[in-house]
Amino acid sequence: MNGRCVGNIPPIGENGTKWSGLCLEDSPLGVRYADFVTAFPAGINAAATWNRKLIRRRGLFMGREHVDKGVNVALGPMMNIGRNAQGGRNWEGFGADPFLAGEAAYETILGMQEGGVQACAKHLINNEQEHFRTQESSDVDDRTQHEIYAHPFLRSIMAGVTSIMCSYNLINGTYACENDKIMNDIIKREFGFQGYIMSDWSATHSTIAAITGLDMTMPGDIVFQSNTTWFGANLTAYVQNDTIPLARMDDMATRIIAGWYFVHQDAGDFPAVNFDAFNPINEATNEHVDVQEDHYEVVREIGAASTVLLKNTGAALPLTRPRSIVLVGSDAGPSSIGPNEFADQGGIDGILAMGWGSGTANFTYLISPLEAIQRRARKDRTSVSWILDDYDTDRAGNMAIGRSAALVFIASDSGEDYITVDGNEGDRKNLTAWKNGDNLVLAVAAQNNNTIVVVHSVGPLILEPWIEHPNVTAVLWAGIPGAEAGNAITEVLYGNWNPSGRLPYTIAQQASDYPAGLVLGGQPTDILSIPYTEGLNVDYRHFDSLNITPRFEFGFGLSYTNFTYSRLHIAKVGHQGSTDKELEDSWAAGNATLIAEGSSTAWWLHRPLFNVTFDVENTGPVWGGDIPQLYLHMPASAGEPPSILKGFTNVEVLPGAKKTVGITLSRYDLSFWDTVAQGWRTPNGTIGVTVGTSSRDARLTGNITII
Repeated sequence: MNGRCVGNIPPIGENGTKWSGLCLEDSPLGVRYADFVTAFPAGINAAATWNRKLIRRRGLFMGREHVDKGVNVALGPMMNIGRNAQGGRNWEGFGADPFLAGEAAYETILGMQEGGVQACAKHLINNEQEHFRTQESSDVDDRTQHEIYAHPFLRSIMAGVTSIMCSYNLINGTYACENDKIMNDIIKREFGFQGYIMSDWSATHSTIAAITGLDMTMPGDIVFQSNTTWFGANLTAYVQNDTIPLARMDDMATRIIAGWYFVHQDAGDFPAVNFDAFNPINEATNEHVDVQEDHYEVVREIGAASTVLLKNTGAALPLTRPRSIVLVGSDAGPSSIGPNEFADQGGIDGILAMGWGSGTANFTYLISPLEAIQRRARKDRTSVSWILDDYDTDRAGNMAIGRSAALVFIASDSGEDYITVDGNEGDRKNLTAWKNGDNLVLAVAAQNNNTIVVVHSVGPLILEPWIEHPNVTAVLWAGIPGAEAGNAITEVLYGNWNPSGRLPYTIAQQASDYPAGLVLGGQPTDILSIPYTEGLNVDYRHFDSLNITPRFEFGFGLSYTNFTYSRLHIAKVGHQGSTDKELEDSWAAGNATLIAEGSSTAWWLHRPLFNVTFDVENTGPVWGGDIPQLYLHMPASAGEPPSILKGFTNVEVLPGAKKTVGITLSRYDLSFWDTVAQGWRTPNGTIGVTVGTSSRDARLTGNITII
């Protein structure tokens, strides 16, 4: 940490003549600690678009901004699965399903590395809560690890990610950055990863145990600024006395240098670091390079595309030249002293557009709903009032009387554990709205029969206190959409963008309905055990397995128009070559396929085997986008949850028009992990296929028989 970036590897040779070194910098949504950068929508909003094109474009623009600031390695994307709805850093990642998270990670990495920066897939693995994150053992069985938590890292490696960051926690009793099973057997052998594994900051705990799989220790010292290290002279001594083979040292260096070449950072024109992360007011080391270009456009588009319409009674939305409106709640307005009031965004004052912690960036600007809606109101000649006091419920209710619409803005925040906000130690204490949000909605709904609720939240909330109130006519779930938050929500409120966002997690009726919660307690010397007893039944899989009715299911989202599905057709894609046929016959017979990713067997396993096509027709009055989702239903003998997401796409259709949509399925998609044989195998029997608009709204059904 003795440099301009949060992690620095010095150059080799005079003035870097042999190698220029590396600048490593957070975060997964923008260049942390730098000025004149874009605050992009968080990962959870990217996932809520279910739109690969937008996700990749976000990655591309983030990559370009990091490069233009002189960053070699951008420490993201984050792809931990939101098994625990209260998890503080869930918003940095891509939701509660491994397939959705894997596809979002894949597209993000392709975009980032096309932009010239090395991406870093994190956190490997099972870092699902902040409480005791450096002293907890996530105890996970092998099948769950492969099918749920490792899958997004597999997709990251398939996208060519140059680096992976191991996590703070222990896995089955062994620290992640010393875990031979995870780093070597799964990531480097099974998944064929050719890049480097780095530690999270000060997550290295040894030399010899770590060195078997860890290629880079960050930021170098054991404890920040301690000038001690587990590598350095220790590593040199162990190599010299033959305790650690020189070949392993060569492997570490080769993996690190390979990423530098892979994204063409050797070209000679890579920008020098032009900001100072730890000393941003030093004019000598901060050159104030503006890297934003026109990236606000994709921020605004993703903000709109990630907004989920949860309720819309009597066509309350979109707003059509309302006579008068009132905006209620502090989340509707700007903060009192600017958008960077709190270090690392550790607090809420005004519109919530980002969580807190190392996964943040500074806002160059932040558009609030109040500002954006007033601009639209001027165009429509609408009378606008507002009250930003969350606790004066009497006045809020009275101000809503007689208004054409009352818009109530509520929020819920979380982040990393080194910051505690209102008693929330990174993780959320509960799943209720912050700052009196529920009471604010009820007070307004008591006085106005067209109450529209906008939710800015890092994750699920329990909406039961008011969701069925007859005067709550519409609910928009806006997540944490970045710098263009106000403009994005205004686009949706007024119908310039027809809602196409879909939930990347389940919203339950009560917190106890979720399969996992925070594991609290422990002493400073304890290792806290967190058993993943739910196994494969994460999020919607748990709700389906136990037949629990959610408030809003995974993948749910309404539109201002209607879509009809028809003509499902499932066709097998032919195989080629005698080797393929031998593999095919063995796999189809139910034998486990043993693989090392990167081998011909791995490519065969991931190639399309079935093509699923169907028609989507817009039968409503306006243009709109839809997100068809494909779920598989394995035979009971496979021991899988009732429904498993294995495909999705986005489609935009004009009123009265119809488009044919295709989704492919590979052998890997149709397999489960055999822990005894240590390979992927197909289940015995027929696999059901449904195509629909959520995990519980099947529009078309079919079957796949392997043989």
